[in-house]
Amino acid sequence: MLKKSILLTFDVEDWFQVENFKDYIEFSTWNSFELRVEKNTIKILDLLESFSFKPKATFFVLGWIAEKMPALVRQIHERGHEVASHGFNHHLCQNLTSQDLIKDLKSSKAVLENIVDDKIHGFRAPSFAINDEILNSIEQAGYFYDSSFNSFSGHGRYGIIDLSRAEKKNACYKLNNNFFELPVSNFKMKNKILPLGGGGYFRLFPFYFFKLGMKSVLKHDSAFIFYAHPWEFDPSQPRVEQASQGFKFRHYINLHKTEHKLKALIQSFCDHHFVTCMEYITENYNLG
Repeated sequence: MLKKSILLTFDVEDWFQVENFKDYIEFSTWNSFELRVEKNTIKILDLLESFSFKPKATFFVLGWIAEKMPALVRQIHERGHEVASHGFNHHLCQNLTSQDLIKDLKSSKAVLENIVDDKIHGFRAPSFAINDEILNSIEQAGYFYDSSFNSFSGHGRYGIIDLSRAEKKNACYKLNNNFFELPVSNFKMKNKILPLGGGGYFRLFPFYFFKLGMKSVLKHDSAFIFYAHPWEFDPSQPRVEQASQGFKFRHYINLHKTEHKLKALIQSFCDHHFVTCMEYITENYNLG
């Protein structure tokens, strides 16, 4: 009997690359902005190492970041965590042609594999924007698993995939012999799904509520898949003042609490099994 598992995942992108700010920050200007992702990612790595049991995590890294900061990618890998892909330039998958999507998927995978000298198994789509066609492209590009599905329907960018015929084992869906889906965890209440997996919801909700939700998910799935971003650990990051009030609320709410809340989360569930995404699939399906 496997211990109940916590899968900590981090989407490694910088403060100016988020989808909510794309109407205000052109892709062509990215090189002009201060890069803060390295120190924020190291803050997360150090936080994880501060625990005696050394919880492991999965870092979905943008190819754009990896090319500029290969030493950061190597450090994630050398500290025993899993490096996975978040695409190359944080373009929404559905906004790319099928050819450009395959190119993005393969190039981000290749740049990460060249840096860590190891195979990259996983992918997460920017903004959880996924559908069945995109999922097929991810598999065709050589990935072993995807972790892009967020079942909360109240967010305009989150996609939908059909998992009705997939074999479910705890929190993992086996789509075929060589491809798996690890959806972000949400809280189910009767026929409604409330967002819980992490990110802005983790910063917004009181910790006791988030913790209760986690316990419910763990009881049902024996695992919880959590996500966050390095910029969420950076309350002093530059402000995008021209952004709408709604986007600023989503991005900046309670940034000063993220680090403390993640420490509290790990401590609260320290008797659980903290594993990477690939380790979780391997253990559940005895892939050895």
